[in-house]
Amino acid sequence: MAIHPGSSFGMANDDIRLGFIGCGGRAGEHMSTFSKLPGVKMTAFCDPDASKTANAKKNYNADGKEYADLRKLIDDKDIDAVVVAACNHWHCLAAIWAMQAGKDVYVEKPLSHSQWEGKQTILAARKYNRICQVGTQQRSDPMQAEIKKFLHEEKALGKILSARVNRYGVRQSIGLRTTPLPIDPKIDYNLWLGPAQERPIMREKFHYDWHWDFNTGSGEMGNWGVHVLDDLRNNVFLDKVALPKRIFGGGGRVVWNDAGETPNVHFVYFDTGSIPVVIGLTNLPANPKSDKSPEIPGPGSGYIAYCEGGRFEGQRGRGAAYDNEGKLIKKFSGNSGGQLHQKNFIEAVRARKSSILNTDVQVGHDSTGWCNMANIAFQSGQAFSLSDAKSVNMKEWNVVLGEMTDLLKAHSMDINQANLKLSKMLLIDPVSERFVGEGSEQANRFLKREYRAPFVVPEQV
Repeated sequence: MAIHPGSSFGMANDDIRLGFIGCGGRAGEHMSTFSKLPGVKMTAFCDPDASKTANAKKNYNADGKEYADLRKLIDDKDIDAVVVAACNHWHCLAAIWAMQAGKDVYVEKPLSHSQWEGKQTILAARKYNRICQVGTQQRSDPMQAEIKKFLHEEKALGKILSARVNRYGVRQSIGLRTTPLPIDPKIDYNLWLGPAQERPIMREKFHYDWHWDFNTGSGEMGNWGVHVLDDLRNNVFLDKVALPKRIFGGGGRVVWNDAGETPNVHFVYFDTGSIPVVIGLTNLPANPKSDKSPEIPGPGSGYIAYCEGGRFEGQRGRGAAYDNEGKLIKKFSGNSGGQLHQKNFIEAVRARKSSILNTDVQVGHDSTGWCNMANIAFQSGQAFSLSDAKSVNMKEWNVVLGEMTDLLKAHSMDINQANLKLSKMLLIDPVSERFVGEGSEQANRFLKREYRAPFVVPEQV
């Protein structure tokens, strides 16, 4: 793979030639959107699964090039920009390699699989003067500007006192095999793994369920948590809080007894130095006989800003403000940012201005950082104790703990006996983005992964 730091997209009226790294379900949605934008040419498709590139070519450009190895696509001088929609563990390395080759990048969320490689991706974008948009598409929803005006300019609900973030969505067990899953011969498994370690796959399905393996995914916190936490950073904090000052979290993978590693019950407290935040997350139904999530305050996937004069509830595509008596004050309606986010990327590529991106790589890194830190709180945790968890004096935190206690009880589990983990109160240095103080040695181990050569995020980009 060659490095071409001088390469740059040329004439404003030329077609922008796109290459797609990853051709699965989310990539298909991107292809559908980008193919409708004027002046965008679907040029090449890359995936270690040959059936996926063939399908993409059939649907979007019969003359398009097919690649199994993303390095060959990146070296293709007929491509101006790439869309990275591969598995999480590939996001940063694919983006860095592409920017080193002079290409602009639209990279799916979460930006990084570990905090260190996100910082390296920012360095690459700045060094090579590349446009790098992260796929938290709700940033392009015009509704967000209306919400910020309502909360911060008009101060319609008064001072924001605290916030709660929710991600409650039912999923199923991914199974636990007694023998490793056979890899389909049409998949180049070495290229699919890339930076990840080669380990036996003990789940039942190859695709998608990689999300629940820390070797390749970031769990529900990185899958959906990044969207709702990004909304929080955008609308409640106006992006003024890059990372929390302290983090305290617990959770576990319970009930299913499957091959997954990531928690299906996860709860985290973020001390921002101003507005305290808590997130509750679970993939379990309310009880074994239900197919619905437990009832909670606010939207199942969204956030609540608790204010002096009421509360604001936000979620993808809509929001609502209530007074202290629960009376609806105002509704907000949006379009979720779909299509507009991809259009924003193309506009920035043509203008050569990262400043007009709605989710520049730095913004995407900061929002992903909350998720990375939340996952580290779980990964570095010790045995859970409800009394220890209650050491945080925050009403919303104690409400979430109570809800999690009740949820586990509905599944015939005692929260103190459910094999959950609980972290120390972890202090974060905002400059180094590393943990300091008690528990830091264990936590810092998860800030950077061990890469599998030759798929290594470089120390010097």
